[in-house]
Amino acid sequence: MISRMWHGRVPTSKAKAYREFLNIRAIPDYQSVKGTVSVYILEQPEGDITHFITLSFWENMDVIQDFAGQDVGVAKYYAEDQDFLLEFEPRVIHYEVVGQSQ
Repeated sequence: MISRMWHGRVPTSKAKAYREFLNIRAIPDYQSVKGTVSVYILEQPEGDITHFITLSFWENMDVIQDFAGQDVGVAKYYAEDQDFLLEFEPRVIHYEVVGQSQ
């Protein structure tokens, strides 16, 4: 199993709306790909900026390629992200899952 982690920053004043967008638009998009194990949205306010992490788990890198395209390390963005994000980080991080609890 592979984890895929993306980070983004939004103004705290837009955090609630961005959270709603991620839950309504992004999570269903992730889940539409056969081989998606799970998706989590993490949020941490820090003053005027709120950090978001999308942490997703996939059966393998081929499945991630079905979601993200040929270069799986490139971040995938939605048109609506321009209304929220302070910048567009170009890359995501992948980790192989080598242990888990039941």
